[in-house]
Amino acid sequence: MNRKDPGRLLREITLSVKPQLLAFTDTEAFQKPAADKWSPKEIIGHLIDSASNNHQRFVRAQFKRDMIFEGYKQEKWVIIQHYQKRSWNELVEMWVQYNLQLSHLMIYTPRELSWRPVSEHNLHQIAFKRIPAGEVTSLAYFMVDYVAHLEHHLCQILPDYQAVLEAYENNFYIKSI
Repeated sequence: MNRKDPGRLLREITLSVKPQLLAFTDTEAFQKPAADKWSPKEIIGHLIDSASNNHQRFVRAQFKRDMIFEGYKQEKWVIIQHYQKRSWNELVEMWVQYNLQLSHLMIYTPRELSWRPVSEHNLHQIAFKRIPAGEVTSLAYFMVDYVAHLEHHLCQILPDYQAVLEAYENNFYIKSI
């Protein structure tokens, strides 16, 4: 796969896995692989929470100089929102729509803002693949990190899903600053 910007990649992933996710029954999506693991419903719920939190971060990063953002207690968010009691189809549709919105935001983020070097950040605390404190990063990297996090969880739900993280794994966005 050619390297793509994170917005287009996110859109492609979202639209390509939607039919696979909707093929699950509500009962299948309710099943946990182990007592201490999330069900597909809870994973998609977590990904909705991640989209919600990162949406705000991606917008705010465009009008402030640092990338210091509040974290969130993901386990508690999943419990409090009772994703197990939601309709699977509704969860998938919400996840799809939220990620299409994020894709749109990523695509239309001005290049000079997404690639702007940022050394003051807390990606050592909140990113999926953490960046050491003080090391230069960018909003583009954080967007790629979001896509990698999403793919990590899709692999948990869809065992045959082959995650393509070429740009992420090669730190393409970080090295290109």
